[in-house]
Amino acid sequence: MTHLLLETNLPGVPLLTRGKVRDIYDLADHLLIVATDRISAFDVVMPNPIPDKGRVLTAMSLFWFALTKDIVENHLVTADVSQYPQELRPHADLLAGRSMLVKRAQVLLVECVVRGYLAGSGWREYREKGTVCDIALPQGLRESDRLPEPMLTPTTKAESGHDLPLSPLQATEMIGEDAYREIESLGLALYQRAADHARQRGIIIADTKFEFGWHEGRLILVDEVLTPDSSRFWPADEYQPGRPQKSFDKQPVRDYLDSLDWDKRPPAPELPPEVVEGTRKRYLEALRLLTGRGLE
Repeated sequence: MTHLLLETNLPGVPLLTRGKVRDIYDLADHLLIVATDRISAFDVVMPNPIPDKGRVLTAMSLFWFALTKDIVENHLVTADVSQYPQELRPHADLLAGRSMLVKRAQVLLVECVVRGYLAGSGWREYREKGTVCDIALPQGLRESDRLPEPMLTPTTKAESGHDLPLSPLQATEMIGEDAYREIESLGLALYQRAADHARQRGIIIADTKFEFGWHEGRLILVDEVLTPDSSRFWPADEYQPGRPQKSFDKQPVRDYLDSLDWDKRPPAPELPPEVVEGTRKRYLEALRLLTGRGLE
């Protein structure tokens, strides 16, 4: 049985923000994060959602939070709707499986992108300048090559549009040297733990994005973590450097949109059923492979 949710409205519960995928509600000391089935591509939200996507993102984040909690504290309070505050109980059926009650944190303005392989914007910059985020790399690397060692490539946290790459110096100037060193250390440790687990499950994590925030004087891991929306997951048995890789994400959506005469500005075109279903299957397969279980 598939589930579909494009948007939430919880009467009596203040909506803090509605992002590309998540609806976030204000509960004073806590936040409620609801993962809808919206999907965006080229920073534009598509008109039709991907069934079950929000439940996959939530289940995957919960899995990784549990697997990495010894490395860094995270913002999860509970995902058990029976433990939610009283005002959320009337919405239990809607929220089950796709929401998290989390600690409120002051999110850093720098996002932590950790790369283990040369792909995406990193590959484009390397081709032009031999660097990624102004960090020099060895000559002669190919697209999708494994990097000599994983590296932190910070970006801005954009409220809308693209996050923009930062050099380590720029990021340090924004958040301070101590905080930058801490997110670098934590980000690399998180990536290594996740990459080792994924490799045993037949998946390469090419890169991923972490977000951190201040909570009671400590940096904690916030937002989603290690999902197909925030990571490049490649099937290890099909990996071949020197070209783009197949991935467990919204690539079918991007490929379809690239085939159209669309200027990448709203409104976005409707997605055909086969693209929607193909994308849904990729998300479900990533969940099954990485966590060993599907949706309940």
